[in-house]
This record gives sequence, C-alpha cells and structure tokens, in this order.
Amino acid sequence: MKLSPTSFSTTLRERRKTLGLSQTDLAQLAGVSLHTLINIETGKGNPTLQVMSKMLEVLGLELQVQVRSLESQSMQS
Repeated sequence: MKLSPTSFSTTLRERRKTLGLSQTDLAQLAGVSLHTLINIETGKGNPTLQVMSKMLEVLGLELQVQVRSLESQSMQS
C-alpha cells in the first residue's frame, strides 16, 4: 500500500486510538516528544526514519521499502 504523508498520519492516529493509547502514552513509549508526535499526526511533521521506526514499533506496524520497476522510474523523469 502506497501512503501519502496525510494517510501515514491518519494511519498512525487510528492505530494509536485502536490500541487505546493517548498521544502522551505513545510519545513516552516511543521515546519521542509529545510535540513531535502531534506534528506527525496532524501532517505538519517531517519525521526521520528513526522517529518513524520507534513509533511504528510501539504500534505494531512496519515500514517496507520496495524497489520500483525501471518502467515506473522512467515515467516519473
């Protein structure tokens, strides 16, 4: 599934709520600031892979990187 920054934020927020975690809980468990988490959930943040990885781990989610086909790459040039 390809995620835009907006759908990434929505996915994080919905998963957090499904698990019954407050923003404060997730921030503490992931070792990130509450301000950082709020910015990410509202689509204003630009998290590093390290920050995303910490949050995804707590939420039981994973990030996958996939190599695009050469045809897809040439079409975007």
